[in-house]
Amino acid sequence: MLLKIQTNSILTMKNYILNLIPILFASSYVQANDPPPNIIWVIVEDMSLDFGYNGETLIQTPNLDQMASEGVVFERAYVTAPVCSASRSALITGMYQTSISAQNHRSSRNSDKIYLPEEIKTIPEYFREAGYYVSNQYIQRDNWSRPGKEDYNFVYKTEDLYSGVDWNGREEGQAFFAQIHMQGGKKRNVQLPEMVNPDNVVLPPHYPNDPVLRKDWAEYLNSVKEVDNEVRRIFDRLKAENLLENTLVFFITDHGISHARGKQFCYEEGAHIPMIVWGQKYVGQGIRKELVSHIDLAATSMYFAGIKIPDYMESKPLFGKDATPREFVITARDRCDETVDHIRSVRKGDYLYIKNYLYQRPLLQPNAYKDHKDILIRLRELHAQGKLNSLQERLLFSEQRPYEELYNIALDENQYVNLASDKNMKVQLEEMREVLNNWEIETNDQGRDIESPEVYESEMSSVIKSVKGSTRLPERANVLRENVELMKKWAAEGK
Repeated sequence: MLLKIQTNSILTMKNYILNLIPILFASSYVQANDPPPNIIWVIVEDMSLDFGYNGETLIQTPNLDQMASEGVVFERAYVTAPVCSASRSALITGMYQTSISAQNHRSSRNSDKIYLPEEIKTIPEYFREAGYYVSNQYIQRDNWSRPGKEDYNFVYKTEDLYSGVDWNGREEGQAFFAQIHMQGGKKRNVQLPEMVNPDNVVLPPHYPNDPVLRKDWAEYLNSVKEVDNEVRRIFDRLKAENLLENTLVFFITDHGISHARGKQFCYEEGAHIPMIVWGQKYVGQGIRKELVSHIDLAATSMYFAGIKIPDYMESKPLFGKDATPREFVITARDRCDETVDHIRSVRKGDYLYIKNYLYQRPLLQPNAYKDHKDILIRLRELHAQGKLNSLQERLLFSEQRPYEELYNIALDENQYVNLASDKNMKVQLEEMREVLNNWEIETNDQGRDIESPEVYESEMSSVIKSVKGSTRLPERANVLRENVELMKKWAAEGK
């Protein structure tokens, strides 16, 4: 497969050649008698693309920049869900979360259990069957002993998926498949020798230039620097253990930054993620510009391990003779904690199409998890005081959303100008509608059926009970119950 040079491309010949290298490498990456590669998934929480290699200037990320320069960068990678449990459920199965009924955040926690279809197995199970040692861990500074995040919205047993916490438990010479998790953007209190000055932060225009928001963004950038430090620790360990040559490292985040218009939403801020694949022996170097989904890590990893990719899997390999670019990517948002929503988006070409099925509801519906954050508290205060400008009011605090949204990302990177009502965009709009409709049918999108009141009440009872019993969050139980009652009221009113 070769990339075509478009007549209007601004790529230099050098970049064109770099784009070819990973594809050429992948067609015959190792000889048949080579040992299977070790494979590492680095999965970071709540983080967008704010790294040096992607243009961020307030911080330096030398380790990720080096990983990007030595590996393959997928510039247009998207999650299938902009919230952790649904995103992780999809990644660990190579399936859209909507295809396996795992679309509702933190579901299958109570009496209403969700089971994977009989023919579907998790990626760790495939690797264990192939003889790999499979580990799952958090890395915090030099601590490698904490079990990694799972958070899958279906019934499973940890011991069926993972051999242990750390790959050091494997037999001598045994290949390993490791997930390494980082708290990333969730860890806003990191302490570093050099901290970002909030006064230097320039926020996107849809957020007010407010000290509380600038402070939060500065703390977020500090967490990005800490992630870069932790990436260095991973590579230092691989080097010390003489594992660099035969190891493939994948770097992604589980969704975008946790901000008002980011996490939980299908805008670029919530759905567009970094993706780097490192391992010169296997993939070479380059920049790839096609659309990819985060679930594609599953089939790609199986390809390099020599594991047959099952026909049912919706993940696609990104390398090798069977690698074919996606025409579009889908992101889906459903219930997040107590907050009921149903959003689908299509990213195709330069365009982003969003369908808000519950458009009568405001964008910032009450959500106890997000509303306790200082940034949301401050945004709601500024809204109540009339101190937001017209753009911020329209994008964040409109009483209801458009039923359809259409944006030209090439011209409108922050998605401010909705083209859905532009008569000149009628053909484009109809095309995107058709793509989404066909996808929902072909993948049997389970989110089309909102949870029944009985299932919703059961799940929420479990959530409220766990929060009420927490030593940190008992006061949030009352907020949750109020929000649950509001969701039920809106549903009864047909909103």
